[in-house]
Amino acid sequence: MNDYLHNTIPNLKPFDYERHHDSHFINQQWVLVNGISKKKSVYTFRDDNILEIERKDATIKTSWTLSIHNIFTIETEDGIITVKAYFKDDDILVLNHQDKQEFALYINTTNYDEDLNSVEDIQSFLKEKYRKKVSNVIYEHEFYYISESEEFGPNTVEELTAKVKNEDISAYCFVRDINEDDYSKRLRIVDLMQEL
Repeated sequence: MNDYLHNTIPNLKPFDYERHHDSHFINQQWVLVNGISKKKSVYTFRDDNILEIERKDATIKTSWTLSIHNIFTIETEDGIITVKAYFKDDDILVLNHQDKQEFALYINTTNYDEDLNSVEDIQSFLKEKYRKKVSNVIYEHEFYYISESEEFGPNTVEELTAKVKNEDISAYCFVRDINEDDYSKRLRIVDLMQEL
């Protein structure tokens, strides 16, 4: 069962009680991605082992229990199920059904201003989330650049942007990450600037 999940969603981290329980799990609003086009459901795991499932027309209260490490039992309309919990990152939770080749994917919307009501909303959420993540990584990173057949750097993207604005260098100079040996990726300063 685990192979199925990890092949579908790589790089999952198991639920870690110390790290995730209080800050990332309890009292967070988790929108169920599976089936959102038919019916939106928001799951909130409460401290007292109450699970609130909010739907358009009603709120259902049921229970959940942490058994061992990252294994939970959840009481559903269909009975009690056993799931293993994983995080893709702080805002994406995956509950892997232990008896079937099924998993439920949730997005934490507690600190997100927009409503997630459709597949398109989820795509926008993920696009914005990862755009910010890429921007932060690029913003803090350093790059070498080639200008007039000579290599310069390393510089941050902010420094490179200032050089372009001052017309000291062209926005079309090739850059390479400080951890790369060559310019084979054909990345230019303008490409980095677009990600900020």
